Amino acid sequence: MKALEGVKILDFTHVQSGPTCTQLLAWFGADVIKVERPGVGDATRKQLVDVPGADSLYFTMLNHNKRSIELNSKNETGKEVLTRLIQECDVLVENFAPGALDRMGFSWERIQEINPRIIMASVKGFGPGQYEDCKVYENVAQCAGGAASTTGFLDGPPVVTGAQIGDSGTGLHLALGIVTALFQREKTGRGQKVLAAMQDGVLNLCRVKLRDQQRLAAGPLKEYSQFGEGVPFGEATPRAGNDSGGGQPGRILKCKGWETDANAYTYFITQAAVWEAICDVIGKPEWKTQEGYATPPERLDKLNEVFDAIEAWTMTKTKFEVMDICNPLNIPVGPILSMKELAEDDGLRETGTIVEVDHPERGSYLSVGCPIKLSDSPVDVTRSPLLGEHTTEVLSEVLGYSGEDLDRVIGSGAVGEVKADAAE
Repeated sequence: MKALEGVKILDFTHVQSGPTCTQLLAWFGADVIKVERPGVGDATRKQLVDVPGADSLYFTMLNHNKRSIELNSKNETGKEVLTRLIQECDVLVENFAPGALDRMGFSWERIQEINPRIIMASVKGFGPGQYEDCKVYENVAQCAGGAASTTGFLDGPPVVTGAQIGDSGTGLHLALGIVTALFQREKTGRGQKVLAAMQDGVLNLCRVKLRDQQRLAAGPLKEYSQFGEGVPFGEATPRAGNDSGGGQPGRILKCKGWETDANAYTYFITQAAVWEAICDVIGKPEWKTQEGYATPPERLDKLNEVFDAIEAWTMTKTKFEVMDICNPLNIPVGPILSMKELAEDDGLRETGTIVEVDHPERGSYLSVGCPIKLSDSPVDVTRSPLLGEHTTEVLSEVLGYSGEDLDRVIGSGAVGEVKADAAE
């Protein structure tokens, strides 16, 4: 039995933030019914297409384990079907522009009338306030949430990260909110609204930078490289390059082959507890007791010198040799792994973190699997649905339409051009 087996999710989401959330719920066993515009579907189906005539990887990698129904919610019969879906489902998830559901005739008050137990979960760019009606994309969220201003090097512009902390990060926050609301409903019997704003989600992931903003009031941030370089601090948390975000200084250092391999680097942390081991490894045993180097506070104004010495050693080793030498000594290091290296990692495939999926239009492709492992609810990743693939199945199995009623709904134009279900 899956953890969320029996939970029905009405998925009105598109692009990335919402689909990330609903895919995670589907992996845990929820029946996710993805509602799509007839003949069009989720916009990402046709974005960044690499195989002509097939759904893009952008879509397939965000919509595993779901069923698809095409539904015209402006059609009167379509509104009837949507009302029935709201009655039958436990959760409605949407990431429309503000007010879109109201204009469809399905305000939160109306949805509660139809099903008082339903949970309505929404992704928005900003929470209530002056920007709540603004449209937000991934990089906008990173900028508005504090990530970009604190990412990059001090002498360069703000930089966005390749990790989709605005979209996928907010989807993960929303999934937690939904599961929490379902848990509370077991006690109260009532549904509720769940909101995850992208700005809020990014800021939550940037909490250590908000921590540093407050620490500035007490003086310079001594673990930042600029302290040792004599560069004054301003009023806001600065960009810190590859400095560690914690109390232990760390940096990305070159390894053997860096001249031709863009990813021949390692992350190296000078943890205080293993300082003596670090000194031995890099050939600086005198630093273990030498004044100005022996304790962490003494080293803070010499971080450039310390890491230059460490890098002189790492440049003689591959990034994997650095791991092999340092890990037995409990020295925290980590190789910079490329997407190619991750895709070919047998260990990640064995754990289901990287999965190979077969698709009827595009053939086999790689995707991420569920990042959270439950011992009693293993995840089987199944392919994303074709547009409208499960329309008849949902109408009959979930809503109970049959015979003349089923023919009426299909013939009304409310559900698009019905296709044969996969099971047939």
